[in-house]
Amino acid sequence: MDAKTAADPFAALHALGNATAHVDRIMAILEHIRLFEDFTRAEIEWLARYMRCYRADIGVEILREGEPGDCMLLLIEGSVEILKRGYQGLPQRLAVVGPGRTLGEMSLIDGEPRFASCITLAPTLFAVLDRDGLTRLIAEQPKTGIKLLMELVMLLNQRLRTVSGELLKCLDNQRLRIR
Repeated sequence: MDAKTAADPFAALHALGNATAHVDRIMAILEHIRLFEDFTRAEIEWLARYMRCYRADIGVEILREGEPGDCMLLLIEGSVEILKRGYQGLPQRLAVVGPGRTLGEMSLIDGEPRFASCITLAPTLFAVLDRDGLTRLIAEQPKTGIKLLMELVMLLNQRLRTVSGELLKCLDNQRLRIR
């Protein structure tokens, strides 16, 4: 990875500037964005100032499993396939997501490598909030920044509960097969 790509992993994509120009689109899909359902238009406008927008063509890997990450993506248009390598190293489809979904929240919070890869299935418009933008949002608009952090914690907690429940079902099924 060269220095330019390390500084901006989306440098090869078509950059569209900050997300303020796309607030109307974000507001239109807000009902599909659990993370932002309690945000007012003014709070979305503030948040948009700290996000950068990009457009990607079909078949572009916008997040790569195992690579460093410090940002979250909000899909505004298009669709993305989420892939995770299985124990044999082969990619397995976890989901296909569209407008209103967020990707990469874990890396935004903990800065750890990407959990999965995300590949565009259609021309895709997305906004990026990186850790620096989140830090500036918290410093300059603490109410909105803290609200976003709380929503992220709740979203990640819900996902953890869901995955824990699925794990327990798998363990129970495995125990039944052994008997």
